[in-house]
Amino acid sequence: MPAPQVLTTAGPTSRPQKSIPESVLKKRKRAEKWEAANKAKAADEATKSKKSTEEAFKRAEAYVKQYKDQEESLVTLRRAARKAGTFYVEPEPKLLFVMRLRGINGMHPKTRHIMKVLRLLQIHNGVFVQANKAVMNNLVKVDPYIMYGYPNLKTVKELIYKRGHAKIGKPPQRVPITDNAMIEDNLSEKTKGAVICIEDLIHQIYTVGPYFKECTKFLWPFKMNNPVGGFSRIRHHFVEGGDAGNREEYVNELIKRML
Repeated sequence: MPAPQVLTTAGPTSRPQKSIPESVLKKRKRAEKWEAANKAKAADEATKSKKSTEEAFKRAEAYVKQYKDQEESLVTLRRAARKAGTFYVEPEPKLLFVMRLRGINGMHPKTRHIMKVLRLLQIHNGVFVQANKAVMNNLVKVDPYIMYGYPNLKTVKELIYKRGHAKIGKPPQRVPITDNAMIEDNLSEKTKGAVICIEDLIHQIYTVGPYFKECTKFLWPFKMNNPVGGFSRIRHHFVEGGDAGNREEYVNELIKRML
């Protein structure tokens, strides 16, 4: 006969639970809190970025319509004047682009100071300035060392898009303008929200708006190339067949060759 089976009853084996140190619990809680805060911050930034992008598109469309209306109005006024047998006197330009042509050899100290005020510290440096009486008086004094003229909208856009660098940080660093966030972070507060994207920056400069000074200070002086085909004679005035002095609207052709 088979041997009888012996049944043994044993209770469940209970292992002693290890207690988690208080420092570990605090560390976990702190990490969870940071993670939640970072997620909330990322969500807020994404929402803010989306709103800024939408606002930038709306402003860009408004500027395009404004420029188009101005051109149509100008054409209408010219036609009306021609039909009446008179001439339409266009408003004086408010914006100048000034670029340095020569070095410091033989330069008078007062002339050198004016060049410093204009931020033209190197050859082929260029800046936007407002065409008022004080600026024109200074430009006349440094006429042999610079060239300047009246840039159109296309030239302003190409300069900022292709050669635009921002002055950021302390000490200021020359940083290429790569996105609208850079402009918004540095100019939104100074301009009370009027400049949040590159189209706002272009509009303020082209129209010499109320925040023209803040926008030009934000931009590093443009560093231009040698023009394709070279200069004519930089030591002679433009009216004498050279390059120096006031080129008026013909500055646009030269800038195009230097981009």
